[in-house]
Amino acid sequence: MKPRKPIDLKAVAKRQALNALRRARRTADRAGIELTDWEGEFLGSVEDRLKTYGRAFADQEKGAPGQALSTLQRMKLKQIAAKAKGEEKLPARRKGFRRNTRDEDRG
Repeated sequence: MKPRKPIDLKAVAKRQALNALRRARRTADRAGIELTDWEGEFLGSVEDRLKTYGRAFADQEKGAPGQALSTLQRMKLKQIAAKAKGEEKLPARRKGFRRNTRDEDRG
């Protein structure tokens, strides 16, 4: 039996990112939703960088080592995809730690 080749995680991440970009653009075209010039340029430039370099960001601090898109690029892509689907709703923000006011009432 022939040994299996190890999976190239960078290539998988690149392929997934390219598919997500194409899916977002295709969904917007089919729904007849016009993307802004900036959004179209963003999708095109990220796709070009993925094809050329295998990832769309250079600074290691901006994303995980095995990922093809940075955290902010991933978030922006999700927003564009939601807009293409007709969901203009932005993700809810976390409220963080807050003081419990019920404790003050007891004392």
